[in-house]
Amino acid sequence: MTLKSFRIGAWVAVAVLTLVLSGVMIYQSVYKGTERSVVAAAAKLGAPFNLIDHNGEPISEQAFANHPTALFFGFTHCPEVCPTSLYDLAMLMDDLGEDGAPLKAFFVTVDPERDTPELMKNYVTAFSPRITGITGDPKEIAKLIKAWRVFARRVPLDDGDYTMDHTASIYLVRPDGSFQGTIAYNEDPKIALQKLRRLATGKSS
Repeated sequence: MTLKSFRIGAWVAVAVLTLVLSGVMIYQSVYKGTERSVVAAAAKLGAPFNLIDHNGEPISEQAFANHPTALFFGFTHCPEVCPTSLYDLAMLMDDLGEDGAPLKAFFVTVDPERDTPELMKNYVTAFSPRITGITGDPKEIAKLIKAWRVFARRVPLDDGDYTMDHTASIYLVRPDGSFQGTIAYNEDPKIALQKLRRLATGKSS
């Protein structure tokens, strides 16, 4: 190896090392910072609301208080994500057995214009009598969606009808109202069950 080749190789090694170190610094500053931002945002999830449940009775944020809560946003005309998620949630709640007794679950519509209390009741109780549907005034629903940082968007269809794009995760909320985490759409059932059991029992394992 010539001296010139050696110098070129050394400069290349230095350049690679610099890129690696820069990547580590970027990860520490951006991703760690993002993680802190998410945690900070999560602490502020939720807001007071006045809506109606699937029995036509008034319901407010107090329904989420003093017990572990699983919260899912969707709509009854949903072709796949909502029925799959509600079925999975119902099965997970059954699998918890007695551990799941304190847990309450709610299905909040992102499509209040179509999702009447009667329609919501027929829909959610088909999956589990333990899941409560929430609907009501579209403006109040919009406030609740924003307060939980849920994505929801009306999408027109070619036939003149519409569907809704929306967040597909199940929100897990502790009895004190603080955010614990989420169950992702189609998450591994074993991991999802561990998350739900940890929420229901307040234990780490």
